[in-house]
Amino acid sequence: MHVLMLAILTGCWEKKVKNLSNVEFDHYYALRVYMDDDQRKTYLKMKTEEERNAYLQELGLWERFYDYEDRIRELIIAGEVQPGWTKDMLYMAWGSPFDRTRLVGRKAVRSEMLTYRFEVQEDGTVLLWEPGSKTEYKAVRLFIREVILDDDNIIEIREQTASW
Repeated sequence: MHVLMLAILTGCWEKKVKNLSNVEFDHYYALRVYMDDDQRKTYLKMKTEEERNAYLQELGLWERFYDYEDRIRELIIAGEVQPGWTKDMLYMAWGSPFDRTRLVGRKAVRSEMLTYRFEVQEDGTVLLWEPGSKTEYKAVRLFIREVILDDDNIIEIREQTASW
């Protein structure tokens, strides 16, 4: 199932995101989770693709995305998160989770459950819900996905109907 991501950006920032090429938008969207607000604004203020790419390299983010093979990057962009993926790949695909819970009693050094909220639109489009969502009121279905990680690797993904 493809997941469309919504960048919740306002005013001129939204316009600047729209001015990115498809390739730039893909790596920006995957890497924005690792940038603070000032870094995102700096990136979007830059005039050329070369400047923006150099900035991502300067921040040490370029390789974080481009070290994956093309097929994996396409899955990340599509939001096709799967068991076996790393936490890093999950964050690039879906961003930061809505909620995070430590799990105990598992056979791993570190276990956690990350909770993501989603909304389904009338046309069947699945959107990652973000705080301040401007599309939630149009959603025909809300649901959550709980992602179980052991030692930063996805072990299981569970889907549940939302009650929020």
